[in-house]
Order: sequence, then C-alpha cells, then structure tokens
Amino acid sequence: MRIDTGQHMRIDQRMKLAPRMIQSMEILQMAQAALEARIDQELASNPTLEVREPGTDAEDLAAERTQDERDNREGERELVVKDGDTGNTDDFERLSNISEELGSSWDANTSETGGSYHSTHYSDGERDKKMDAMANTAARTASLFDQLMDQWHLAETTPEIFKAGEFLIGFIDSDGYMRSETSALLEQAPPDITEQLLNDALEQLQQTLEPPGIAARDIRECLLLQIDARLRNDPSADLTTERTLVESHLKDIEANRLPKIAKATGMDVEQVKQAIQHLRQFHPHPGKLLADDSPRMIFPDAVIEYDEDNDTYIASLTGGRIPSLHIRPEYQRDARDKTVDKKTRDYLNNHIRSASWIIDAIQQRKATLLRVIGVVVEAQRDFFEQGPQALKPLPMTLVADQLGIHVATVSRAVNEKYIQTPRGIFPLRMFFSGGTETEEGEAMSWAAVQAKLEQIIDEEDKSKPLSDDALVDKLKEHGIEIARRTVAKYRKQLNIPPARQRKQY
Repeated sequence: MRIDTGQHMRIDQRMKLAPRMIQSMEILQMAQAALEARIDQELASNPTLEVREPGTDAEDLAAERTQDERDNREGERELVVKDGDTGNTDDFERLSNISEELGSSWDANTSETGGSYHSTHYSDGERDKKMDAMANTAARTASLFDQLMDQWHLAETTPEIFKAGEFLIGFIDSDGYMRSETSALLEQAPPDITEQLLNDALEQLQQTLEPPGIAARDIRECLLLQIDARLRNDPSADLTTERTLVESHLKDIEANRLPKIAKATGMDVEQVKQAIQHLRQFHPHPGKLLADDSPRMIFPDAVIEYDEDNDTYIASLTGGRIPSLHIRPEYQRDARDKTVDKKTRDYLNNHIRSASWIIDAIQQRKATLLRVIGVVVEAQRDFFEQGPQALKPLPMTLVADQLGIHVATVSRAVNEKYIQTPRGIFPLRMFFSGGTETEEGEAMSWAAVQAKLEQIIDEEDKSKPLSDDALVDKLKEHGIEIARRTVAKYRKQLNIPPARQRKQY
C-alpha cells in the first residue's frame, strides 16, 4: 500500500450563511405571538436591550450605534457549509450555538463579570421597561394533566387505587378520553398495579373528575357519564329518550337516519329531533373545557383599508403588539470606553451585537411583509370589493419574481400571518393559490371555487340536498367545470357532510 500526497482541483458548490441571515429568516417566518415571545426572551437575557415608548427622544441613537455596528462587523465572518467537508467544524459549531449566543441567560453570561452590573451601576429609580413588557404577557393556564392531578389529590380512596389513578391520568388525551387499551396500559404499569386495580381506578376517575365525561373510553361512554352526572344533580330530570339514543342509535344519529330511529323507538321524527337537540348540551370533548390548546384570538399583522379620495386600497402593518426595541446608550458608551475592563467590554459588545441583529431582523421582517402584502392588495382588489368568489390565482413564484426575492422568502413571509380586510380577518396564505378558468375565460382561484361551492350548498333545499354529482352540474351552470372527486375533496375541506347527513326532516 502506497501513501502519497498531491494537489488536485475541483469545482463544487458552497452554501454561505451568516448567523444574522439565519436569525433574519427565523424571525421573518415567526407568527406575531411567537415573535413576541422571542422578544420577551431577548429582553430577559440581554441587559443592553430596552423597550422605548413611542415619542421617546432618540436623537443621538443612530450616531451612538454607528461605531458599535462597525466594530461588530469586524467580528462577523461568513458561515461556510460545504458538502462533504469535515474541516469546517467551527462553522457547524457556531451554527448549532446561534440560539445560545443570541438568547443565553443572564446568569450564564455574567458568571465572571458580575450579575449585578446592570441593576446596581445604572439604577435611575425609574420602572424597568423590560420587566413591564414581560409583566404584560398573559400567564399560561395549567395543563389538563396538572388540573386532573390536582382534583385526584383531593379524592377519598385507598392508596392502591390512588396510585393506579395517578398512572392512568398520564394517559388521558387532550380531549379528555382514555383511549389506551387495558392490555397496553398493563405493559407499562408498575408491577404492583393489577388489571383489577386499573379498572377500579378508572371507574373512580370517571365518577370523581370534573367536568363529567373525563376518562371515558369512547363518545358513547362520555355522553352516558354526562347524563348520569346531570341526573345526580337533578333527579327530577327526564333523560330516558336521550339515554336510549346514546346507548343504541349513535351511528344512526351520525348518519342522519332519523326515520330509522323513529321506527325503532316508536317515536315520531319530531321527538327524535328534540332529543338530539337536547344531547347537544353535552360536550363531546370534555378535556377542552379545562385546557383548550386552540388559539383563542387572532391579532392581524396588517390592515387593508379603502382610500376613498384615491379610489385605492392601502396596506399598513399593525405592529402595535411588537415593542420598539433600542440599545441602551449607557452600555454603548461603556463598550467603547477603554477605561472599562476588557471582560466587561467584551461582554457588552457581544450583547450589543445580539441586540443589533434582532432589531435589524425585525425591521427587515416588517419591510418584506409589507412588500408582499402590497402585491396581494394590487392583485386581489376584486376580493375586497366582491368577496371570496372573486379571488384570483396568485402563485408565490409570480410574487417572488415581481419583488425580486426567492420564493422561499415569500413562503416564510406569509407563514402564520393574518390580515384584516374590509371583509374580515383572513390568513395571508389564503390569497396565494393556483386556479382555473371559467367558460368566459376569467381566472378563478381554487379558494374562489370553494366559496362558490359553499354558497350553492347554503342555498340548496335542505329537504332534498344536492349530491356531489348534482353539485358538479350546478358549478357547471356557473361556468366552473371540475370533476366529482374534486367537489368531494373541497366539500370535506370545508367540513360539509355528504347529502345524506345534510338532509333535514
């Protein structure tokens, strides 16, 4: 075996990514709530960053940052990621540590320089803007698991059943159901928990935990538990018909086979409808009553308004929930002051660089988002005036070419963003889709086709609802020709049941 050395030339491609570019892409993609959380995290970990109220005098702010930004660039070099190259381990390590560098904790970064530097050296007697911003953040509600455990700790039971109940609560899902099979639970249970203990504990959980229906194994048991709880609270209530429907006719209710239920129970259709209406007072997902993870409120990122004077629509960013961030001037001065010890200056410079990056990334996010929304306003004017059925096809590639940016940048910009329009609040991504042409040759987006389909179903005779084939014919009458399977797909996406389940008796 011979080992020798030599020189070779080859052509390859390298992807260069600066740390601030990575951060900029991350912030561009964030939803408003996620960005608020990121800003709170940065405020908590970066003493050089502060929130300034609108109108605060910042006359010398730009001048104070100029020299720091120039110094910061000296320490910034490009990140080179090369396929098959193992010699750039430092670059990969820097990439993996970006989040730590930009969001490290105060304690970790001040172990040598002294954690009281900010709080004692510059105590001006005023309220801390960072603490105010974090204090205004809504507190997290307790998880479903924690709330159920708190209830279970108050239950009167034997130590053995209590232990088995604690084990079972860990398997209750977000809807409040115990969907795991007993055999699967036994495989993971401690050796001293038997099948009988699990059954006894489950029964007591169902009788103890609130709201009623928690720890049910299926929808039938969930509804029956709620009926039993209602009868315990009000023994005079008559829920015999409701119990019969739940015990024997749930599938018929789901399929809207009311005449079949009436025939089997000896009731008329109107009585069946009334009983089903009474069942709607019970909750099919009791766990959601304690801890609902779904978003409760949407804050639009931009507002579209009509300008009557110029007969045009104008887009403006809300930004009201995103605080105005600035670098504290006193720390900038200390970072340049040669009389301050080097460790303190290095510490300040690192955090000033981090603060500068996040401020610039937020500004770039605003600029990119506003440009993308501007294209939407120009392309979708008919939507603002006529509604969803007037949506035009707007591929992201077309927007990217028009703005001179990459299509991935457009995708990140519209991710989880919402805009408030004269027609309501809509996800920004809704305005970007392909489409088809009507018989008149007009472009029509797929979202507009869905809106038309929904309108046709809303206007149908509910006693004789339209089948998917009939919906195809109706759409064709409006100049829209699509296949039956496409109609079925769109109907499911709109959460519209088939004709049999839409029928009203």
